[in-house]
Amino acid sequence: MKKPDIVILGAGYGGIMTALKLQKMLNVNEAAITLVNKYDYHYQTTWLHENAAGTLHHDRTRIPINDVINTDKVQFILDTVVSIKPDKKKVKLENGDLNYDILVIGLGFEAETFGIPGLKENAFTIGDIDSARLIREHLKYNFAMYHHENCKNLGRLNIVVGGGGFTGVEFLGELANRIPELCEEYDINKSMVRLINIERETTVLPGFDSQLAEYAMSSLESRGVEFITGADFKKCEPDRIVYEKDGKEVSIPTYTTIWTAGVRANSIVEESGFDHNQGKIDVCPDLRAPGYDDIFAIGDCALIMDRATNTPYPPTAQIAVQQSDTAARNITALVQGTGELTEFEPHMLGTVASLGNNDAIGDVFNNRKLFGWKAVIMKKIIENRYLFKLGGWGLLMRKGKFNIFY
Repeated sequence: MKKPDIVILGAGYGGIMTALKLQKMLNVNEAAITLVNKYDYHYQTTWLHENAAGTLHHDRTRIPINDVINTDKVQFILDTVVSIKPDKKKVKLENGDLNYDILVIGLGFEAETFGIPGLKENAFTIGDIDSARLIREHLKYNFAMYHHENCKNLGRLNIVVGGGGFTGVEFLGELANRIPELCEEYDINKSMVRLINIERETTVLPGFDSQLAEYAMSSLESRGVEFITGADFKKCEPDRIVYEKDGKEVSIPTYTTIWTAGVRANSIVEESGFDHNQGKIDVCPDLRAPGYDDIFAIGDCALIMDRATNTPYPPTAQIAVQQSDTAARNITALVQGTGELTEFEPHMLGTVASLGNNDAIGDVFNNRKLFGWKAVIMKKIIENRYLFKLGGWGLLMRKGKFNIFY
């Protein structure tokens, strides 16, 4: 009897952890496991805002896939997924096709621009290592250009961040710490630099406790961040943005707009014909796609509803890692024919948001609020714990964050 082919698409938090768990649960005689990713490394998505601001080198963020998987048990294919053909049980890659018996879709997210004119063409997004590096170099370029041009252009020094959600606020925290260094390096008076956040809601971090959100705003404002809340982004041009507040349109000259206000599941999900909700597969309790007994969806590609609030769980790394455990167990049950599949039950341990390298906020362990250095320590514990789960002590010592107080 032919052993089943298990194909995992994407080596993000959910995909890489599913592969690691399957290589422990199944032996090579039971199944052929293949992991497909467009990079030869896994990266810490939750660190990209630091790479983009220039406060953390991107080499710290990426982890070679072959360093953490057992290549005797898992075949790694470096390629880009083009499409999924569930009716043919086939995945089309840029350099060939793959047949599968069981498929795991963990292709991650894309930016959602909501049709705002010029945003896709002119704004930056923090989506991967390359986009983060581009933002970092673009910031340096504009600071260098300010003194190079005969006519001083303040648009070079205006940085606009669209969206005051989790990513936007964490990025603002890193930028607030980075700006003084850039000013010193390029001989620019810090008072001339504007770091502006535009948020549609009346406060930043709308999903957080109001006391935590207020603390975050105060911390960032003390370091020069300007918040424009209750404002709609209207358009983004190469040298300016336009927003509307209280019925009035306002233009801000800028060459640097970073959009953090929306993400959606990888468009391949929608294009492959799956039933979806705004691009995400509304998965069954066992994480399988409705109508397909052989396809699982995890991470940003899966829609998981919180039954208590009837709202979707946010697609966080915490959720993706937990999903990987359920997916791996259920795939093992299918391969070994050991019984019914288990339902995915999220266990929300809390959320911590950094506000730069020495400040943070957190809501953990049943609404216990953390501020300042306590939240900073908790953030690093969470990040280091994931590294340990991924690659043990060796990876933790190479990539871990131990700089608690600076």
